[in-house]
Amino acid sequence: MRIVFMGTPDFSVPALDALLRAGHEIACVYTQPPRPAGRGKKPRPSPVQARAEGLGIEVRHPVSLKGAEAQAEFAALGADIAVVVAYGLILPQAVLDAPKRGCLNIHASLLPRWRGAAPIQRAIMEGDTETGICIMQMEAGLDTGPVLLREATPIAPTDTAADLHDRLAKMGGRMIADALRDLDDLRPEPQPEAGVTYAAKIDKAEARIDWTRAAAHVARHVNALSPFPGAWCMAHGERLKLLRAAAGPGEGAPGRVIGPATVACGDGAVELLELQREGKRPLPVAEALRGKGLPEALD
Repeated sequence: MRIVFMGTPDFSVPALDALLRAGHEIACVYTQPPRPAGRGKKPRPSPVQARAEGLGIEVRHPVSLKGAEAQAEFAALGADIAVVVAYGLILPQAVLDAPKRGCLNIHASLLPRWRGAAPIQRAIMEGDTETGICIMQMEAGLDTGPVLLREATPIAPTDTAADLHDRLAKMGGRMIADALRDLDDLRPEPQPEAGVTYAAKIDKAEARIDWTRAAAHVARHVNALSPFPGAWCMAHGERLKLLRAAAGPGEGAPGRVIGPATVACGDGAVELLELQREGKRPLPVAEALRGKGLPEALD
């Protein structure tokens, strides 16, 4: 098929690679414009742009698709279908209608649960025991379209957003290739009205840890925000970024350190498994605390 691919972050790259391996023609890649990054704040192309340019594929990064000119340029590509994964722009109806067979979206949840911007993080935060990938026909609503394929994967108690991100990205690539291969035989299933939840974008203001919450909540909070933006707390004036944790038994005032890497919560305690000290790289907790353990309490 002749495909327009629309995606931006690392999560999208396996899908682009899978489509090429399956023998499809990528007519053009649409992605978000380069953003300032690094210490010098120089514009950096998105992971999808970097991958596409390395493969010699045309890349476009309009700031909007609402204008008639941008929509005409999209339609002129003559695509059979568009594949969209974490693109970052809302597609107007004219863009949705332009490809002969419409637009398919790779969404990282088991729809209708966790429509929206941060399905991976919200699934972990809320204690879901599984998540997955849905291949969805796109329509004007936010992740409301009928589902062509779905596949679940379990969420382990210490899975982080990074763990699920990598697993689901690979699943998405495999599943979109399968969906295009079997497109004529797939039956779109409308999403049920019951069970709809929305995965609001992660706000950095959410990242500070509240040790008065139950240990299960704190551990999920840590794991859901790892690696970005990273749940954090203070330790004698040093900001610690906590990157993996497990809930367990324990008693003590909330925030009190009751073991080498165990912190009491409002109910139970969390064992810290990975963390990042200021100015250091992320490390397993034993290495991160070598020579400088935790204080008596964290806040």
